[in-house]
Amino acid sequence: MELLTNFISAINGIVWGPLMLVLILGVGLFLQIGLKLMPILKLGMGFRLMWSGRTPRSTEASEGEIPPFQALMTAMSATVGTGNIAGVATAVFLGGPGALFWMWCTALVGMATKFAEAVLAVKYREVDEHGNHVGGPMYYIKNGLGPKWAWLGTLFAVFGTIAGFGIGNTVQSNSVAHVLETNFDMPLWLTGIILMVLTAAVLLGGIKRIGLVAGSLVPLMAISYLLAGLVVLILNVDAIPAALAMIFTDAFTGTAAQGGFAGAAVWAAIRFGVARGVFSNEAGLGSAPIAHAASQTKNPVRQGLIAMLGTFLDTLVICSITGLVIITSGLWTSGESGAALTSAAFADALPGVGNYIVAIALALFAFTTILGWSVYSERCAEYLFGVKSIKPFRVIWILAVLVGSVVGLDFVWLLADTLNALMAIPNLIALILLSPVVFKLTKEYFSTH
Repeated sequence: MELLTNFISAINGIVWGPLMLVLILGVGLFLQIGLKLMPILKLGMGFRLMWSGRTPRSTEASEGEIPPFQALMTAMSATVGTGNIAGVATAVFLGGPGALFWMWCTALVGMATKFAEAVLAVKYREVDEHGNHVGGPMYYIKNGLGPKWAWLGTLFAVFGTIAGFGIGNTVQSNSVAHVLETNFDMPLWLTGIILMVLTAAVLLGGIKRIGLVAGSLVPLMAISYLLAGLVVLILNVDAIPAALAMIFTDAFTGTAAQGGFAGAAVWAAIRFGVARGVFSNEAGLGSAPIAHAASQTKNPVRQGLIAMLGTFLDTLVICSITGLVIITSGLWTSGESGAALTSAAFADALPGVGNYIVAIALALFAFTTILGWSVYSERCAEYLFGVKSIKPFRVIWILAVLVGSVVGLDFVWLLADTLNALMAIPNLIALILLSPVVFKLTKEYFSTH
């Protein structure tokens, strides 16, 4: 077992190493330039389409299973998770305040990546035997690049099916169980049973029920967390100018040692900022387009404009609030890391309440991640084994929630984290090869809008 762990650790070091991060950023930058910065310039248009996409146009209701807004919320239910609370804290702890600047850069190029993923997902989606619209990297690889590339789509589906049980299921239920045990003395097994029942209630209703729940729960939890964060920032308002100055200067100069902080080089700020940014918003990993493929829309570009908002909201809004709360508190040099650091920063400004806000937010974020990732992994399993695999998959997924809450997951986390990064490779290859299709469809759309 130790040999296997060491082997996977070595692969993990490669797939989350400099080469992968440069590849993800490089593809995003290539797409952003190819789109002539359209995702940034048309951000307002994206928000207008999102708002009008709460219900599909009458001519498009049969084109998918869920309204465009719900497709975005389903994708965001998977991305808005522990990365927004624990991941940002880890980035700042290891890379210093400058890491937040590099997270922002990741998001700006990631918007183009997410746009392209959704455009291709809708363009090349299929209708399965149950009449559901299915899509994502495995389908745009097969249908866009042709049969000789189908093996690459299969590879993505294998990685996605297995990775989901770790990154999007057991690791999430484990996080919820431990945070509720720490803050509310709730037994791990009880949290596991409650989570399992709630997951089953939503999951057995399929993509439509998941979209409905995500469309209600994601905006509520995100806005509540943001409001709590803004209250903390108002209380720490005097520290905001210095925090912003630190973020921008430390991004290029590194961070000197302060208090319990060992200091970080510029490379550490870039590495951890980019890695945690990608982990949080998943731009380039190929997961979100699976949800967007179910959207009730005829136009791939319109869904792409809505999809790119996921990266903007996840990283430039929610992660920024977390990062600023941590930096303005001054506790990033305290030696704490992960969710404990975020909890301490909130509790510092809101004694007796702050840690509970973070605990509840973490629990809700993790629960919605379980729902969002169930869609991703189920679609990957369906691609590999057909519609007959859907019901058995859902049963296994529901049971895995309980298992994850009560067992140690060091190896599962390592394996899932590695496979999660490996999902990016087939997807990034497809995005580069199919980029002319994205550019062409975008040009055609804006010539008439």
